[in-house]
Amino acid sequence: MFRIWAKVIADGKITKQLTYERDEKFTYSQFFSYLADICEELDIATPVLLKTHIFNYAKFNTVRFIPRDFAESVDFDKLILENIVL
Repeated sequence: MFRIWAKVIADGKITKQLTYERDEKFTYSQFFSYLADICEELDIATPVLLKTHIFNYAKFNTVRFIPRDFAESVDFDKLILENIVL
């Protein structure tokens, strides 16, 4: 089981947040699927996922997506995903 805390930040404030949890074991090969589910629940566009994003999440337990990581224009400053350690 794993949990991810997703935060949408605009002007330095959290405008939307979500705790995403699954009962299965976390796998990095499924990270895009988790990201797509989170973005769908937050009703925002899904960003482009690069290796550096996955490496940052693996090393620091957090990853940040900024507007240039999205193919569509977004109305917020950052999307942050943080691993919640159980």
